[in-house]
Amino acid sequence: MLNGRKIVVGVTGGIAAYKAAELVSRLRQDGAAVPVVLTDAAQEFIRPLVFEALTGQDVFTGLFGGRKPLPHITLASESDLLVIYPATANVIGQAACGLAPDLLTTLLLAFKGPVIFCPAMNSKMYENPALQENIRRLEDRGYIIISPETGRLACGETGAGRLAPVTTVLETIRGVLAPKDFKGFNFLVTAGPTREHLDPVRYITNRSSGKMGYAIARAARDRGARVVLVSGPTSLEKPAGISCIDINTALEMREAVLSHFDASDVVIMCAAVSDYRPADLSTHKIKKGNAELTVKFTLNPDILVELGSHKRQQILVGFAAETEKVLDHARTKLQAKNLDLIVANDIGRKGAGFESDTNVVGLVFRDGRFIELPMMDKFLVAHRLLDVILDLRQNDK
Repeated sequence: MLNGRKIVVGVTGGIAAYKAAELVSRLRQDGAAVPVVLTDAAQEFIRPLVFEALTGQDVFTGLFGGRKPLPHITLASESDLLVIYPATANVIGQAACGLAPDLLTTLLLAFKGPVIFCPAMNSKMYENPALQENIRRLEDRGYIIISPETGRLACGETGAGRLAPVTTVLETIRGVLAPKDFKGFNFLVTAGPTREHLDPVRYITNRSSGKMGYAIARAARDRGARVVLVSGPTSLEKPAGISCIDINTALEMREAVLSHFDASDVVIMCAAVSDYRPADLSTHKIKKGNAELTVKFTLNPDILVELGSHKRQQILVGFAAETEKVLDHARTKLQAKNLDLIVANDIGRKGAGFESDTNVVGLVFRDGRFIELPMMDKFLVAHRLLDVILDLRQNDK
């Protein structure tokens, strides 16, 4: 996703400075060029050699004495984004006051692109009113602040101040640099499992984690769309900037989806919806007896079929999670449910499946075309899917 982008990573003198090596490595894996700027204090925690090995280029450590004259000007003019990871209280204070005692803060004054600060420090420092005021001043100027996490700190205390994880920063960077080619579009995305209750204690569900649907919702948001996410029960954090609707049963999902369908331009049904529900719901816990228990099930409504029969201008996308004859089942489902595109997902393949952070999918089109994607992070799968949807939308015009 970041292929051809140039992202400057500024590293300041906090105990979490070593984590910047992972961020630089992941950015390089995404295809970005990554110049690194180290403050003097940062070099007390991690040596420039680490970043030279990761990036294959010289590391910037000061305004003077380097191979490039005026490095703050060249970096500012040539780079797409600046991320300060970690950002100490000192550099946040200097930036808030417009001070420029070193290369990193001088670069910050010259840089016109998006800037991300990732604060990390002792919780008492982070909660100090002066520090919070400085953060607000940076936010008012349009800088992006990724708040630290709460947990055990290096000093042994527990509180807010842990550096945001690399995965969070990567997602923010991808979102900031993503093309806003879905601006003005309304997306409806479903995710996660449904639960069909037997009694007040027990229910029937499936293994869907919701990760793929949430990744699609976040990717659409990052590319400028307004997103409604209808989600079954998951342990995932609700994504910011997205209208989230929590449901439990297939009937609840149907109601939520139908209420937003007409206003949607793109509908992506990624949830694993239960095909059946118990015909009778016990009002009390079913007690164990000496005989086998038989439960009668009744069919749930097929939400995709209903949407397919009513769709007008919408692009309608379904998912087929299969264990055998994946392509055959996906093509049958696409035709039967009047879909524009279906994502065929062999959940038995290595690197795919419900709980995995990666996925291996194929895209099946109405005209018979089939595109198989290699194993990749679900967030990258989401963006590839959106690329295809954008092509379908443009071809329909």
